[in-house]
Formats: sequence, C-alpha cells, structure tokens
Amino acid sequence: QVQLVESGGGLVQPGGSLRLSCAASGFTFKSAVMSWYRQTPGKERELVAEITNSGGSTNLADSVKGRFTISRDLAKNTVYLQMNSLKPEDTAVYYCNAYTGLIGESWGQGTQVTVSS
Repeated sequence: QVQLVESGGGLVQPGGSLRLSCAASGFTFKSAVMSWYRQTPGKERELVAEITNSGGSTNLADSVKGRFTISRDLAKNTVYLQMNSLKPEDTAVYYCNAYTGLIGESWGQGTQVTVSS
C-alpha cells in the first residue's frame, strides 16, 4: 500500500522559513520521481518542485526559484521541501506526489502552509 505522509506545515511570518517532509512507503522510493504541488481554493493544483529518481536533477517553478529547494534522503525514504523567504502568496495546501512506471501516480493528504503577519 502506497503511503505519502506530509508534515512540517504551519503558520509563518513573511520572510520566514519552513521545511516540509514527505515520508514514503509501499513502493520503491529510489525509483520514483518525487514532487511537491500546492493548491489554493478555486485554483488548480500547481507544480512547485520535482526531483528525479536519481536525485541528480531538480525542477522548480519560476515563482519559487532562489527560495525553495527540493531534496531527497534515500536512506529515510523521505523527500523535503525547504522553503525560505516565504511570501503571503506561498500560502496553500502543499501535496507530496510520487510517480513510477509501476505504481503510477500517488498523492499525500496535504499540509497547510500559511504565510501571514
């Protein structure tokens, strides 16, 4: 059974930092492309960051380049999203996503990030 469990969300002031974690189980983590998406009410879910199965390549949305970093720990089956210099427009529910050719696409339950003073 594929499980993706996000944690690390919360309330932070503008300019602050948060680190989101996504603990994965039920599939071969090293084979998966891992991604973070976010969604606000009334809008489509958007890709924030992704990292290849080898971890050698990352892709970031233009809106977060220079502020966010995605990484993965193969020993812990966990992917991270380090978010710095947070802005109010980063407020959203953040979702972890895993994709492999074998399992297809899976989603976590989401974690709320609120950037407000």
